Amino acid sequence: MKKRNLFWVLALFLLGLLLVACGSSSEPDTETEPDTSAEADSGSEADMSETETEADTVAESGLPDLGGREVTIAVENAYLPFNYIDPDTGEAAGWDYDVWDQICGLINCTPVYVEAGWEGMIQAVADGQYDAAADGITITDDRAEIVDFSNGYINIEQRLLVRIDEDRIESIDSIVNDESLILGTQTGTTNYETALQYLPEDRIQAFEQFPFAVQALIAGDIDAVIIDEVAGQGYLGENADQLQLVGPSMSSDQLGFIYPLGSDLVEPVNAALAELAGNGFLEEVNLEYFGPGFTITYDDLFPPEEGAEEGGDALPDLGGQEVTIAVENAYLPFNYIDPDTGEPAGWDYDVWNEICSLINCTPVYVEAGWEGMIQAVADGQYDAAADGITITDDRAEIVDFSNGYINIEQRLLVRIDEDRIESIDDIVANEDLILGTQTGTTNYETALQYLPEDRIQAFEQFPFAVQALIAGDIDAVIIDEVAGQGYLGENADVLQLVGPSMSSDQLGFIYPLGSDLVEPVNAALAELASNGFLEEVNLQYFGPNFTITYDDLFPEE
Repeated sequence: MKKRNLFWVLALFLLGLLLVACGSSSEPDTETEPDTSAEADSGSEADMSETETEADTVAESGLPDLGGREVTIAVENAYLPFNYIDPDTGEAAGWDYDVWDQICGLINCTPVYVEAGWEGMIQAVADGQYDAAADGITITDDRAEIVDFSNGYINIEQRLLVRIDEDRIESIDSIVNDESLILGTQTGTTNYETALQYLPEDRIQAFEQFPFAVQALIAGDIDAVIIDEVAGQGYLGENADQLQLVGPSMSSDQLGFIYPLGSDLVEPVNAALAELAGNGFLEEVNLEYFGPGFTITYDDLFPPEEGAEEGGDALPDLGGQEVTIAVENAYLPFNYIDPDTGEPAGWDYDVWNEICSLINCTPVYVEAGWEGMIQAVADGQYDAAADGITITDDRAEIVDFSNGYINIEQRLLVRIDEDRIESIDDIVANEDLILGTQTGTTNYETALQYLPEDRIQAFEQFPFAVQALIAGDIDAVIIDEVAGQGYLGENADVLQLVGPSMSSDQLGFIYPLGSDLVEPVNAALAELASNGFLEEVNLQYFGPNFTITYDDLFPEE
């Protein structure tokens, strides 16, 4: 995934090799473990004594001494077995915590763990928001352009997850050879990149999150999911009677911690990792978390029934209040006029209808153009707007946002015969190439991060940009992936999406500043996430069964 995978038998084998290589190493020094109590009084005699002991141990070991310095470490707290909230204790736990606690015990630092979402974590470290991140992050050349990596600390294997009764698939070759089979994965991951090595894009169904891919697999909408083995084992959980991992590993990658470029933590942490490999600690902690004794699953972390019960009774009641919601009715799959029925439909309608049923409001949908929509909400013309609106700091100065409800990846749309462009780097390097987008969008802002204005052609609406691309007037269009899929439509023989995601942003509803709708709607969104509704509606509109395209909405005359 981001990341990820590990077959525990292979892990034990590798660990055995490590033990042989380090057979003459000293035993772990338990005196170096740092105090992890959140309530510890740093001024107490006990703490001073422990700090002095750690410093003495560091000095004796010859390892770097960071002088007790605090190190902020981003963790997801939702990626087994690296970091998670223990379902029995409610405390943070996992491989990352144990290893970083031990690292800081060796080099005299104080780990400060900060929960952060996977989407945007790497960029946040690159921007210096955190000193490091520990989240099972695969070492890749692309990522190494914006962050520094530690030495690799473990290998991960990518495997295939299939239904338990699947008899057509024994390996990735089975999928390659049967053109009727569709492979699912998650956008913006190394699993997606691996899938592209074997299959064309039209045989890969990319989902915003892995749970959607797994649900689509169970439902029979896709035939397999390429996934890191550790994550695959976690998703099996109570689905062990429905799913199985099959076939050999398709790639073996190393995981590493990440830091901002030029960080002075790289060498000290590498030295500590080498010590932990040499003294046997890594062998012990790997056996604990990747061995058969580790039985926590994602079902334990996120039990759907318990989540639904917890969220149901405390929701606000708006007393039937009318809420005017601006929608464009032209942005697939969020809102559109159904070509078969002539009625408004889409993700926004389904979700807002469900929100209002939970908090007792009456949605009144008002069609409005994208241009000027945000300002109109800011001016109080509408109570809210739902139109796949990216959450940005600039916009948050004039409107309030809901909590983010989905992540969007920005990709490149090019002609099907385009052989000059595989990523944004190719456009940057070739000054003859012109990139198109739409004015007033985050796509335009992303384009400006890579190119000067004279190499960007901005259009009033995306259909004009797409038409210019087809005509050869521009060379690529930067576009949200969901919209890009919609524009392909009957143009699948003319256009294609290429390259990795250039940014991952969250979408949110907007309201006038100070709106009293923010908290009630956020509470309803949380309930929809916990009771499974969002998972179902996302699968409906972002899964392979949603086939409406812009060609259906706006057929050429």
